[in-house]
Amino acid sequence: MGFPRLAALAVTLDGSGDMTRVLLVQRRNPPDAGLWGFPGGHVEPGETALQAAARELAEETGVIARPRAYIDNIDVIECGPDGALRFHFLLAAVRCDYVSGVPAAADDALDARWVPVAEIRRAALPLSARVADTVARALLLERLGD
Repeated sequence: MGFPRLAALAVTLDGSGDMTRVLLVQRRNPPDAGLWGFPGGHVEPGETALQAAARELAEETGVIARPRAYIDNIDVIECGPDGALRFHFLLAAVRCDYVSGVPAAADDALDARWVPVAEIRRAALPLSARVADTVARALLLERLGD
C-alpha cells in the first residue's frame, strides 16, 4: 500500500466545564505502544473518516458515539536511520458525541477509560503526540458551536 495511509481518530468528549472528560485508550502496538491516545485506526475503502472513527471507537472500547465533525488532520511520519520512509499516516481527528457504553479495552488497546481533561492538560498520563493539542482544539470548537 502506498503512502500516506488514511486513519481516523475518535475524539469523544463527555461532560462540561471542569467536569469534561475524554475517552482514551492505551495503545498495545507500535509506534505508540504504552502511550495513551484516541481510539482509532485505518479508514476502509468506501468508508468516510467519520464512519471509521465511530467504527474504530466501538471496536476498541465498546463505546457507541455519533461522529459529528472534523477537528484537525495530523501527519505522523517516521523515517528509519537511513532516512528511508518507514510510515506516513494522515490522521483525521473526528469529534464524536458519546451515545452509550462503558469503556473496555478490546482489539489493539491495553486499557480504555474516561480521562478528565485536567489530567490531559497536566500530562498525568504518557500521551501520544498531539493529544493535548487536539483536545484543546475540540474544546474550542465545542465552545464555538462547531
